[in-house]
Amino acid sequence: MKNSFKTIYIYIGKEFVFSTGVSFLFFFFIFFLNQMLLMAERILSKRVPVWDVILLIFYSLPGIIALSLPFAALVGSLMAIGKFSSQNEIIAFQASGIALRRVFIPIFAIGIFFSCFSFIMNDYFLPLGTLRFNTLYRGLLYSHPEIEIESYSVKAFQDSIIANGQVEGLSVDTLFILDREAEGSKRIILAESAVIDKSIEGVISLSMKNVTTHAIAADDRTQYSYSFADTMEYNLLLKNISAAFRNPSPREMSSYDVYTEIQKKREALDTREKENGQRTALAELEYRHTYRSIVDRLYAGSISVDSARETFERLASGVQAHRQRELSDRTLQVFLVEFHKKFSLPFSCIVFIIFAFPVGLFTHENGRSMGFGIGLFMSCFYWGMLVAGQTLGIRAQFPAFWAMWLPDMIILALGLAAALGRVLK
Repeated sequence: MKNSFKTIYIYIGKEFVFSTGVSFLFFFFIFFLNQMLLMAERILSKRVPVWDVILLIFYSLPGIIALSLPFAALVGSLMAIGKFSSQNEIIAFQASGIALRRVFIPIFAIGIFFSCFSFIMNDYFLPLGTLRFNTLYRGLLYSHPEIEIESYSVKAFQDSIIANGQVEGLSVDTLFILDREAEGSKRIILAESAVIDKSIEGVISLSMKNVTTHAIAADDRTQYSYSFADTMEYNLLLKNISAAFRNPSPREMSSYDVYTEIQKKREALDTREKENGQRTALAELEYRHTYRSIVDRLYAGSISVDSARETFERLASGVQAHRQRELSDRTLQVFLVEFHKKFSLPFSCIVFIIFAFPVGLFTHENGRSMGFGIGLFMSCFYWGMLVAGQTLGIRAQFPAFWAMWLPDMIILALGLAAALGRVLK
């Protein structure tokens, strides 16, 4: 009997892996087009060596794989179970004395493997790939500085903001620059066109034509000046641009590194809260001391009632401001959301399979196509919930745990409801 179960497990597992593989290629292709080809086209247009472009794409693959696998597991399991159901293989299994849980075991076991693999890709290979990507991109930036200037783009550098029109080769049409001069005055530069000069190492040099400059004094905004020039040279230090690559986002860090940063940010926030508590206590102490002093002066007639009232209101508002001051760290919330996402997204492989198994049993005709359609719909539904949760978690300070785990819980609840409906059928 054990050998019989082994044969059935292998048969079910092969069907599930095949369906998941086909689904994985589908999602991989979509995410690849969305994230990679646009980047490759932008860099290739700057005559960057093809091999370097291939390496950039290769270093970006872990993120695509980690994102594609959970959705592939959902669609693949629905297709596999739908195929078994539509071809009456489920009935054949049950007629042979094989319980549905035996059909579920190999799919669930492979789903756990997919979940672990997705987590490893996201937690280890994604940070490693990002590190290699940034190292290679920095090197390309020094040899091809023009890749930072794209057509119809707005980019914020360390010391300036640049907006430009069409870019063809090294020629830039219409250039708008907002920066700050050494003495602190703000400056707006508008040029009809510019040419990128690559001859100066470590610098993006823009040779601008027909330039208008508007500068506003730092100490007096009513003081400003205009200047016009036929040509002007503007330089951007590449070290200021490449500095952004040294600090990866929490998505590009391992879960351990993200957790370490969370602890540091929590300690800093706790310190700020303690300092605010001390300032509140000092403000309350000053209020009580001043209150007694002013009362004595009122009895002595050395201060008017209106003056005493104004002093009380000013001190009371100061105390109230300290008490009601809400200290928060938005970057801490970003790290918390990303930390939970690093676990909830890979775990969704298991949740999707728990959902797909009972739902797939209801498909009696066109099992594969029905499974594929339901899988696409649920993938979009889950992705929408994930994006909404991430937005609420970061912008509305919604608890990070619920923001990232609630989509999994909803899919799990739907799966359990479908399983209960199958039992009661």
